[in-house]
Amino acid sequence: MPAGTLYRGREGMWSWVAHRVTGVLIFFFLFVHVLDTALVRVSPEAYDEVVATYKTPLVALLEYGLVAAILFHALNGLRVIAVDFWSQGTRYQKHMLWTVMALWVVLMAGAIYPVLGHAVREVFGS
Repeated sequence: MPAGTLYRGREGMWSWVAHRVTGVLIFFFLFVHVLDTALVRVSPEAYDEVVATYKTPLVALLEYGLVAAILFHALNGLRVIAVDFWSQGTRYQKHMLWTVMALWVVLMAGAIYPVLGHAVREVFGS
């Protein structure tokens, strides 16, 4: 292999991996969501029991993870589109990745209270 052709796993590789992982996680969430929603046709009582388990603090934490996955996947997807279709995209791909990460952190910080507020009140009281 000629020198300089081995990809050494910089930011681009990790964003590629994270994009695929978040896509798979979102797919599995949607799969489970369709299954539990279909349960209402089979047994409304069983559906009510399943939905009741979704109101636990642990599931609220998982929902925050889901928000994180969807948000990263969406923002990184926009970055991928910019890299693919903007003539200067490859030149600025690293800058765009750090911009995506900064925006993701800010938006995730803003999502803490709306997503986890109920769970915190349930665990620690209001």
